[in-house]
Formats: sequence, C-alpha cells, structure tokens
Amino acid sequence: MSEKVSTVLVTYPDERTAREISRYLVEQGLAACSNIFAIGSIYRWKGKVEEADEFASLLKICSKDFPAVADAIKDLHPYDIPCIVRYDIAESSTDYLDWIIGATTRQQMPP
Repeated sequence: MSEKVSTVLVTYPDERTAREISRYLVEQGLAACSNIFAIGSIYRWKGKVEEADEFASLLKICSKDFPAVADAIKDLHPYDIPCIVRYDIAESSTDYLDWIIGATTRQQMPP
C-alpha cells in the first residue's frame, strides 16, 4: 500500500454542527468516516481561560486530501479558528487502510 492515510481531529460547538460537517465530508468522498463524541475543553481565547462543552470528530482520510478537507471544514465551520489537526496513521490492519482509501476514491468527471 503506497497511499498514506491520516486521522483528522476537529472540534465543534455542538453535535448538530459536528454531524453536518462530517456528513458533508463523507458524502463528498473526502472522509471515509467520522467518529463523533462529546468532550470538555479548557482553552485560552482572547486573553482569558475558557471552558466549554464541545463535540469532536475523528475523521479518517487519505493524507493527500487534507488540504481539501481543511478548506471544506473552514468554509462550513462557525468558529473563527477551528481545530483541524491531521495525524498520520503509522500502522493499522491492511484491510482497514484499504477501506479508507476505497471509501475516499472519488470518481473523475469525464472531460
């Protein structure tokens, strides 16, 4: 397998936003899947330490698609500076990696 795959961590203000953006990415073939879960966050914003309940997603993508994934998230996300962090998948079962690659292979439009 020569194609590199990654996970992308994204945080959202609520579950609805997490699901809408995740669904869009999967429907567009930019992500094979998205695991969505509730989290608590503590962060510094505009000079103050804040706490918030948020949702996060862990997307499975082909690494080459990260720029398109990040652009789509930025276009759809309500945060000024959304968390969009890519992590290389160092090892996994070959079947799972093949599934990610197959699920994110988009059909080319004829000229």
